[in-house]
Amino acid sequence: MTDQLRVLALVSYFFRLALLAAGIVLAVVAALDWAARTRRLNPFGGIARFMRARVDPRLAGVERQVMRMGGQLSATPWWALLAYVVLAALAIALLDAAIGLVLDAQAAFGRGALGVLFLLIRWTFAFLKFALIVRVVVSWLPRLAHSRWLSWSYGATDWMLRPLRRVVPPLGVIDITPLVAYFGLVIVEWLVESVLLAGLG
Repeated sequence: MTDQLRVLALVSYFFRLALLAAGIVLAVVAALDWAARTRRLNPFGGIARFMRARVDPRLAGVERQVMRMGGQLSATPWWALLAYVVLAALAIALLDAAIGLVLDAQAAFGRGALGVLFLLIRWTFAFLKFALIVRVVVSWLPRLAHSRWLSWSYGATDWMLRPLRRVVPPLGVIDITPLVAYFGLVIVEWLVESVLLAGLG
């Protein structure tokens, strides 16, 4: 068990380190591309030409999103970096969740049938909370809402958000029902696990 914990801790550490290193490289590239776009670098210099030839074509999708939002095209590299940070944070959260699921599974199978039930309940709540997070992120990027890879988050969460919208008013243009649902899931999970832990004890 201890060796497995060490391996998982090493995997998590090196994964974070790789994401951090990639983030630093991307931050430098974003700064150089922004400087080239705003002509803080000589537009005929080698760096600016490299950015136009190699980096800018890869940011075409981000540019289109920035234009739709009415933003400045010169800010495209920073938006791309922000998108990377969000995706990296989600990747770390997914890895941590996967490691937690493995450790929970090991503990649960050692406790018999009630332990397995405890595990299934924890996994169910983890899935629902993850679906809420995905749905919120997707709502910021409307084009992704129609993606078949992400539309499952709507099916997994509609049943709890629809009733909440009837009683929870929005804050201006902000729909806070996903936040209310998330904390509701946390409370219900705690109550259910408390009952099960009492049974396991």
